[in-house]
Amino acid sequence: MITKIDVDHVARIEGHGDIHLAVEDGVVTRCEMEVVESARLFESMVVGRPFDEVPYIASRVCGICSASHVVTDILAIERIFDVAVTDRTRALRELLLYGSYLQNHATHLFVFATPDFLGHKSVFPLASENRALYDGALALKALGNELCTKVGGRSVHPICAVVGGFTHEIAPDGYLELADKMEASMDFVEEAVDLIASFEVMDLETEGDFLAMVAPEGYPVCTSDTARFVRAGYDFSAQDMEEEIEEYAIGHSAAFLARAARTGKPYMTASLARINASWDQLGKRARYASARAGLRPPCLNPFMNNVAQAVELLDALDRCSRICRRLAADEFEGTSEPVAFEVKAGTGVGFTEAPRGALFHRLTLDGKGRVKSANILTPTSQNIANMEADMAEVAQRFADAGRSAEAIKLEVEKLVRAYDPCLSCSVH
Repeated sequence: MITKIDVDHVARIEGHGDIHLAVEDGVVTRCEMEVVESARLFESMVVGRPFDEVPYIASRVCGICSASHVVTDILAIERIFDVAVTDRTRALRELLLYGSYLQNHATHLFVFATPDFLGHKSVFPLASENRALYDGALALKALGNELCTKVGGRSVHPICAVVGGFTHEIAPDGYLELADKMEASMDFVEEAVDLIASFEVMDLETEGDFLAMVAPEGYPVCTSDTARFVRAGYDFSAQDMEEEIEEYAIGHSAAFLARAARTGKPYMTASLARINASWDQLGKRARYASARAGLRPPCLNPFMNNVAQAVELLDALDRCSRICRRLAADEFEGTSEPVAFEVKAGTGVGFTEAPRGALFHRLTLDGKGRVKSANILTPTSQNIANMEADMAEVAQRFADAGRSAEAIKLEVEKLVRAYDPCLSCSVH
């Protein structure tokens, strides 16, 4: 007997994808995440364009992670031009990226993931069932929009971040106002960590690895060039990402997939990977909340990425409020005005931690600063191979337990949403 389970256009994720499962005599014989998005061609779009246009073209890859794409391209260009920026500029870039964390994590946790565990098909029943949770989630998303707007000039596709610095900064009072709002939001987020940790999830251990940015100090999102495969236990420079990460295509999906070149293993890059790599570097309040929620490394359960995102929200609010107060007090070295640089030919890789995971941009420029070639490696394209393997394990566990096709379908969808995929970003 063959049971087929098909989900056309998985709901409550970014982008379009289908799930195809087949269970034959109790054995899962087919498990596919079919990305049906068409090619985006962003790497081709930037070829021939001057370097200063590239970050703003690439930011259109994603409306949530646009700040990450801007900063990642800028870092690649600065590596080619040997640009050294000030501490103040680095702090502003962190704020900008964390603004997108607030936007993304709030949307994913409360709009996409939470309805799965509260028995709803969408977020809208929460408006009447739990108004405080609904309003708090929207307020948190709005705060992320405000942070991106005040630092980057717009809530999406920021325009103030440029090679060497920023073209504009708000007044000190604006930073203090942001800090006050962030601190006022922390109690709600701490309660959200406890709520999301209370959701019952399958006891699952992924077979894949975890990839995240690491640094000797801090919880890095854009200030390190070092990536770590956590389970394999080795680091590598982001400049070597095309040697360390193999991209490949498969017949049933338009997405590119990825695996670690040294081990051949798929891997997960996401909030859970960052927690596994840098848990000790979380702020005190976030670390306590994480421990209380049962999230401590090594945590190999991909369903716990939801809890990891909630912990990161708490950490981001704490971290950003302190950065804002230091900016208002002028405690960072230098100004954020763009520094001088010389245009030159070369190849460089920008590396950031986007909300959904590690993001790499490789650019090759000619002597006039025009793009000769480009490659963009997004978090979701790196995650899909590992996600498919975990989907198969979930389906097999439920099949072994004699669960219905509808139960298998729901649990696999919950797993996919826990990965927080952006399928539109997974195609090239």
